[in-house]
Amino acid sequence: MKKICITGANGFIGNAICQTFINTNIKVRAFIRNHKEKIKANNIEYIKIDRDFTKVKWEDFLNGYDCVIHCAGSVPSFKKNKSFETYKAINIEGTTSIAEQSAKANVKRFIFLSSIYVLGSNTNNKRPFFYDDNPKPITDYGKSKLEAEIKLKTISKNTGLEIVIIRPPIVYGPEASGNLKRLSNLVKSGIPLPFSKIENKRSLIGISNLVEVVKCCIENPNASGRVFLVSDGEDLSTPQLINYIAKSMGINPKLFPLSNGLLKLLSKIINKKEEMDRLLGSLQVDITHTSKILNWKPSVSVSQEIKNMILADD
Repeated sequence: MKKICITGANGFIGNAICQTFINTNIKVRAFIRNHKEKIKANNIEYIKIDRDFTKVKWEDFLNGYDCVIHCAGSVPSFKKNKSFETYKAINIEGTTSIAEQSAKANVKRFIFLSSIYVLGSNTNNKRPFFYDDNPKPITDYGKSKLEAEIKLKTISKNTGLEIVIIRPPIVYGPEASGNLKRLSNLVKSGIPLPFSKIENKRSLIGISNLVEVVKCCIENPNASGRVFLVSDGEDLSTPQLINYIAKSMGINPKLFPLSNGLLKLLSKIINKKEEMDRLLGSLQVDITHTSKILNWKPSVSVSQEIKNMILADD
């Protein structure tokens, strides 16, 4: 029986991964910090751990397990600004602690959910990001993920622990929060939105497709030591995205034109610059390398995953 461990098992991504292993021949040890277990299944064991990952005796929990999928981490919040020290404690020091003890416990493979923000915050007027581009993080979040990646590669070199790094863009689907959730709420409200003339392009990945990539990385021998960029393979402008959301709700979107310059000015006035930058800017990734190495391609379309997300909210 294959044995895997999942950190952040009650988070959006971690829980979705756990769901796919219900009643399979894979034994799952799911680590959670402050919530009750979500899934009842004979092959899934939940373990509550300390919020400070560096205090956890991971080696005791990881002995006998084949793979660790590290989903836990500190992510950006639009409700409050996080300092680099906050990201450092969880994303760098916590990740390093888990990986070092994984090696000591003779875990074979460590899959790290990083972020596309390791490469930068946008591809405005540029080609899409490629897997082997030089990292140029701008945000503290992106910088912390890059530092974690560097630490993991060093641990791998020193111990033989197989490292797999996945850099997703925005992840969406049922139970997702964040920008896409807020945009869905705006569309549902019927408020006219000033985005009809935006001509950006953004790569997204639905949770169904991301989980399939992670599952490929558990056993595929070609995944070891690799960095993978992932997406649904369909880049959308903000108006296209809004139309997908509205269609899933069975309504007609209300869009009108406003210049990018005026939108940016308004976002500064209402202190929503980062959110507006995502709606106006482009961020594209090339998944050719991922598809080739893993023999993988997205199986769930953007329209279907958005429909899944909307139906789950009803």
